Amino acid sequence: MTAWFRVMTYNVRYDNPDDGEHRWSNRREGVADTIRFREPSLLGLQEPLEHQLSYLREQLPGYEWAGDPRVDGDSEGEYSPVAFDGRRFDLVETDTFWLSETPERAGSLGWDARHPRIVTWVRLRDRDTGAVFVHANTHFSHDGPQARRHSARLLRERLDELTDDEPVIVTGDFNCIAGESPHETIVDPDAGRRALSNAIDRSEHGHYGPETSVTDFEHLVPNRKIDHVFVTDDVEVRQHGVCTDLFAAERYPSDHFPVLAQVRLE
Repeated sequence: MTAWFRVMTYNVRYDNPDDGEHRWSNRREGVADTIRFREPSLLGLQEPLEHQLSYLREQLPGYEWAGDPRVDGDSEGEYSPVAFDGRRFDLVETDTFWLSETPERAGSLGWDARHPRIVTWVRLRDRDTGAVFVHANTHFSHDGPQARRHSARLLRERLDELTDDEPVIVTGDFNCIAGESPHETIVDPDAGRRALSNAIDRSEHGHYGPETSVTDFEHLVPNRKIDHVFVTDDVEVRQHGVCTDLFAAERYPSDHFPVLAQVRLE
Protein backbone atom coordinates (compact mmCIF):
# COMPACT_ATOMS: atom_id res chain seq x y z
CA MET A 1 0.00 0.00 0.00
CA THR A 2 1.38 3.41 -0.97
CA ALA A 3 1.37 6.50 1.20
CA TRP A 4 -1.26 8.14 -1.02
CA PHE A 5 -4.87 7.95 0.15
CA ARG A 6 -8.25 9.38 -0.81
CA VAL A 7 -10.20 11.90 1.24
CA MET A 8 -13.91 12.46 0.60
CA THR A 9 -16.40 15.00 1.90
CA TYR A 10 -20.05 14.14 1.25
CA ASN A 11 -23.29 15.80 2.35
CA VAL A 12 -25.71 12.87 2.17
CA ARG A 13 -28.83 14.96 3.02
CA TYR A 14 -30.84 14.24 6.11
CA ASP A 15 -33.86 11.95 5.92
CA ASN A 16 -36.54 14.52 5.13
CA PRO A 17 -40.05 12.98 5.04
CA ASP A 18 -41.10 15.67 2.56
CA ASP A 19 -38.55 14.63 -0.07
CA GLY A 20 -41.00 12.35 -1.89
CA GLU A 21 -39.25 10.15 -4.44
CA HIS A 22 -35.91 11.49 -3.18
CA ARG A 23 -36.46 10.26 0.38
CA TRP A 24 -33.62 8.40 2.07
CA SER A 25 -35.07 4.92 1.61
CA ASN A 26 -34.99 5.41 -2.17
CA ARG A 27 -31.42 6.65 -2.37
CA ARG A 28 -29.50 5.15 0.52
CA GLU A 29 -28.10 2.35 -1.64
CA GLY A 30 -26.78 4.95 -4.06
CA VAL A 31 -25.02 6.83 -1.27
CA ALA A 32 -23.39 3.66 0.07
CA ASP A 33 -22.46 2.47 -3.44
CA THR A 34 -20.83 5.80 -4.26
CA ILE A 35 -18.65 5.68 -1.16
CA ARG A 36 -17.83 2.01 -1.69
CA PHE A 37 -16.84 2.51 -5.33
CA ARG A 38 -14.69 5.59 -4.71
CA GLU A 39 -12.92 3.92 -1.77
CA PRO A 40 -11.93 6.92 0.36
CA SER A 41 -9.63 6.05 3.23
CA LEU A 42 -10.85 9.15 5.06
CA LEU A 43 -14.45 10.33 4.91
CA GLY A 44 -16.30 13.33 6.31
CA LEU A 45 -20.10 13.22 6.06
CA GLN A 46 -22.68 15.89 6.72
CA GLU A 47 -26.34 15.65 7.77
CA PRO A 48 -26.91 11.94 8.52
CA LEU A 49 -29.33 11.22 11.35
CA GLU A 50 -28.81 8.30 13.73
CA HIS A 51 -30.66 5.74 11.58
CA GLN A 52 -28.90 6.90 8.41
CA LEU A 53 -25.55 6.56 10.11
CA SER A 54 -26.49 3.08 11.34
CA TYR A 55 -27.30 2.03 7.79
CA LEU A 56 -24.01 3.33 6.45
CA ARG A 57 -22.07 1.62 9.23
CA GLU A 58 -23.67 -1.67 8.20
CA GLN A 59 -23.00 -1.12 4.51
CA LEU A 60 -19.41 0.06 4.95
CA PRO A 61 -17.92 -2.42 7.43
CA GLY A 62 -14.28 -1.54 6.76
CA TYR A 63 -14.61 1.87 8.41
CA GLU A 64 -14.28 3.05 11.98
CA TRP A 65 -16.51 5.98 12.94
CA ALA A 66 -16.28 9.01 15.23
CA GLY A 67 -18.61 11.89 16.06
CA ASP A 68 -21.56 13.11 18.10
CA PRO A 69 -24.91 14.55 16.94
CA ARG A 70 -25.32 18.29 16.99
CA VAL A 71 -28.44 18.74 19.15
CA ASP A 72 -27.55 16.96 22.40
CA GLY A 73 -24.21 15.29 21.76
CA ASP A 74 -25.87 11.92 22.45
CA SER A 75 -28.35 10.72 19.82
CA GLU A 76 -30.49 13.65 18.65
CA GLY A 77 -29.93 15.63 15.48
CA GLU A 78 -27.64 15.52 12.49
CA TYR A 79 -24.09 14.23 12.68
CA SER A 80 -20.95 15.46 10.97
CA PRO A 81 -19.11 12.18 11.44
CA VAL A 82 -15.64 11.12 10.41
CA ALA A 83 -15.06 7.63 9.05
CA PHE A 84 -11.64 6.16 8.43
CA ASP A 85 -10.24 2.93 7.04
CA GLY A 86 -9.51 0.85 10.13
CA ARG A 87 -6.89 -1.16 8.24
CA ARG A 88 -4.93 1.97 7.37
CA PHE A 89 -5.33 4.26 10.40
CA ASP A 90 -5.40 3.97 14.18
CA LEU A 91 -7.47 6.38 16.26
CA VAL A 92 -5.38 8.36 18.74
CA GLU A 93 -7.96 10.90 19.94
CA THR A 94 -11.34 12.34 18.97
CA ASP A 95 -13.78 15.00 20.15
CA THR A 96 -16.59 17.29 19.01
CA PHE A 97 -17.04 21.01 19.56
CA TRP A 98 -19.89 23.35 18.72
CA LEU A 99 -19.59 26.33 16.41
CA SER A 100 -20.78 28.87 18.93
CA GLU A 101 -19.55 31.24 21.60
CA THR A 102 -19.64 28.27 24.01
CA PRO A 103 -17.98 25.51 21.96
CA GLU A 104 -17.96 22.94 24.76
CA ARG A 105 -21.70 23.19 25.47
CA ALA A 106 -23.64 20.53 23.58
CA GLY A 107 -26.42 21.94 21.43
CA SER A 108 -25.31 25.56 21.73
CA LEU A 109 -26.37 27.93 18.97
CA GLY A 110 -23.86 30.24 17.37
CA TRP A 111 -24.54 33.85 16.41
CA ASP A 112 -27.40 34.05 13.85
CA ALA A 113 -27.62 30.31 13.11
CA ARG A 114 -31.01 28.66 13.62
CA HIS A 115 -29.53 25.22 14.27
CA PRO A 116 -26.52 23.97 16.23
CA ARG A 117 -23.41 23.34 14.14
CA ILE A 118 -20.44 21.17 15.03
CA VAL A 119 -16.91 20.13 14.18
CA THR A 120 -15.90 16.50 14.63
CA TRP A 121 -12.16 15.96 14.74
CA VAL A 122 -9.91 12.95 15.00
CA ARG A 123 -6.20 12.49 15.50
CA LEU A 124 -5.06 9.45 13.51
CA ARG A 125 -1.86 7.47 13.08
CA ASP A 126 -1.07 6.20 9.59
CA ARG A 127 -0.02 2.56 9.90
CA ASP A 128 1.91 2.76 6.62
CA THR A 129 4.17 5.62 7.62
CA GLY A 130 3.68 6.17 11.35
CA ALA A 131 2.67 9.77 10.67
CA VAL A 132 0.13 11.36 13.02
CA PHE A 133 -2.31 13.92 11.63
CA VAL A 134 -5.62 15.63 12.39
CA HIS A 135 -8.80 15.44 10.33
CA ALA A 136 -11.63 17.87 11.14
CA ASN A 137 -15.07 17.66 9.53
CA THR A 138 -17.85 20.25 9.72
CA HIS A 139 -21.07 21.70 8.32
CA PHE A 140 -21.44 25.49 8.50
CA SER A 141 -24.79 27.24 8.88
CA HIS A 142 -26.87 27.60 5.71
CA ASP A 143 -28.97 30.47 7.05
CA GLY A 144 -26.59 32.51 9.22
CA PRO A 145 -24.00 34.65 7.41
CA GLN A 146 -22.57 35.90 10.71
CA ALA A 147 -22.37 32.32 11.96
CA ARG A 148 -20.42 31.25 8.88
CA ARG A 149 -17.92 34.07 9.32
CA HIS A 150 -17.43 33.42 13.04
CA SER A 151 -17.33 29.65 12.48
CA ALA A 152 -14.44 30.05 10.07
CA ARG A 153 -12.50 32.06 12.65
CA LEU A 154 -13.30 29.60 15.44
CA LEU A 155 -12.24 26.68 13.28
CA ARG A 156 -8.87 28.28 12.61
CA GLU A 157 -8.40 29.06 16.31
CA ARG A 158 -9.26 25.53 17.39
CA LEU A 159 -6.96 23.94 14.83
CA ASP A 160 -4.11 26.05 16.19
CA GLU A 161 -4.92 24.80 19.68
CA LEU A 162 -5.25 21.16 18.63
CA THR A 163 -2.08 20.81 16.61
CA ASP A 164 1.58 21.71 16.81
CA ASP A 165 3.26 20.63 13.60
CA GLU A 166 0.99 17.75 12.55
CA PRO A 167 -0.56 17.74 9.08
CA VAL A 168 -4.20 18.85 9.04
CA ILE A 169 -7.05 17.92 6.68
CA VAL A 170 -10.41 19.71 6.92
CA THR A 171 -13.54 18.56 5.12
CA GLY A 172 -17.06 19.87 5.07
CA ASP A 173 -20.06 21.60 3.62
CA PHE A 174 -19.14 25.22 4.29
CA ASN A 175 -22.17 26.77 2.58
CA CYS A 176 -19.85 29.22 0.83
CA ILE A 177 -17.91 29.28 -2.41
CA ALA A 178 -14.32 30.35 -2.93
CA GLY A 179 -14.02 34.12 -2.66
CA GLU A 180 -16.71 34.51 -0.02
CA SER A 181 -15.72 35.65 3.46
CA PRO A 182 -15.75 32.32 5.37
CA HIS A 183 -13.71 30.57 2.69
CA GLU A 184 -11.20 33.41 2.59
CA THR A 185 -10.81 33.32 6.37
CA ILE A 186 -10.04 29.61 6.23
CA VAL A 187 -7.30 30.09 3.61
CA ASP A 188 -5.99 33.40 5.00
CA PRO A 189 -2.34 32.76 6.01
CA ASP A 190 -2.63 35.47 8.68
CA ALA A 191 -5.82 34.09 10.29
CA GLY A 192 -3.99 31.45 12.30
CA ARG A 193 -0.71 29.74 12.94
CA ARG A 194 -1.50 26.75 10.70
CA ALA A 195 -2.00 27.94 7.12
CA LEU A 196 -4.65 26.08 5.10
CA SER A 197 -5.20 25.86 1.35
CA ASN A 198 -8.10 24.55 -0.68
CA ALA A 199 -7.06 21.20 -2.15
CA ILE A 200 -8.47 22.26 -5.53
CA ASP A 201 -5.73 24.91 -5.72
CA ARG A 202 -3.00 22.49 -4.65
CA SER A 203 -3.89 19.60 -6.93
CA GLU A 204 -1.00 18.46 -9.12
CA HIS A 205 -3.42 17.39 -11.86
CA GLY A 206 -5.91 20.22 -11.51
CA HIS A 207 -9.63 19.73 -10.98
CA TYR A 208 -11.88 17.03 -12.41
CA GLY A 209 -15.63 17.47 -12.86
CA PRO A 210 -18.06 20.39 -12.64
CA GLU A 211 -17.50 23.67 -10.82
CA THR A 212 -20.37 22.93 -8.45
CA SER A 213 -21.08 20.43 -5.70
CA VAL A 214 -24.86 21.00 -5.40
CA THR A 215 -27.76 19.35 -7.24
CA ASP A 216 -31.54 19.26 -7.09
CA PHE A 217 -31.25 15.44 -7.33
CA GLU A 218 -31.71 15.58 -11.11
CA HIS A 219 -29.73 18.60 -12.34
CA LEU A 220 -26.60 20.48 -11.40
CA VAL A 221 -27.00 23.80 -9.60
CA PRO A 222 -24.38 25.99 -11.34
CA ASN A 223 -21.53 27.74 -9.54
CA ARG A 224 -22.29 26.32 -6.09
CA LYS A 225 -19.12 24.51 -5.07
CA ILE A 226 -19.68 24.82 -1.33
CA ASP A 227 -18.17 21.48 -0.30
CA HIS A 228 -14.41 21.66 0.21
CA VAL A 229 -11.27 19.85 1.31
CA PHE A 230 -8.62 22.04 2.95
CA VAL A 231 -5.07 20.98 3.78
CA THR A 232 -1.97 22.36 5.47
CA ASP A 233 1.22 22.85 3.49
CA ASP A 234 2.61 19.49 4.61
CA VAL A 235 -0.16 17.61 2.77
CA GLU A 236 0.56 16.94 -0.89
CA VAL A 237 -2.44 16.84 -3.26
CA ARG A 238 -2.28 14.82 -6.47
CA GLN A 239 -5.92 14.84 -7.61
CA HIS A 240 -9.11 16.74 -6.81
CA GLY A 241 -12.56 16.19 -8.24
CA VAL A 242 -16.32 16.38 -7.90
CA CYS A 243 -17.92 12.94 -8.35
CA THR A 244 -21.17 13.10 -10.32
CA ASP A 245 -22.14 9.43 -10.10
CA LEU A 246 -25.75 8.60 -10.98
CA PHE A 247 -27.70 5.65 -9.64
CA ALA A 248 -31.08 4.04 -10.42
CA ALA A 249 -33.54 6.04 -12.54
CA GLU A 250 -30.78 8.48 -13.53
CA ARG A 251 -30.92 10.36 -10.24
CA TYR A 252 -28.17 11.58 -7.98
CA PRO A 253 -27.97 9.92 -4.54
CA SER A 254 -27.98 13.28 -2.70
CA ASP A 255 -28.48 16.99 -3.26
CA HIS A 256 -24.71 17.34 -2.95
CA PHE A 257 -21.93 15.65 -4.87
CA PRO A 258 -19.04 14.09 -3.00
CA VAL A 259 -15.73 15.93 -3.37
CA LEU A 260 -12.67 13.69 -3.52
CA ALA A 261 -8.96 14.45 -3.14
CA GLN A 262 -5.97 12.15 -3.33
CA VAL A 263 -3.40 13.23 -0.78
CA ARG A 264 -0.14 12.25 0.87
CA LEU A 265 1.37 13.42 4.14
CA GLU A 266 4.78 14.94 3.48
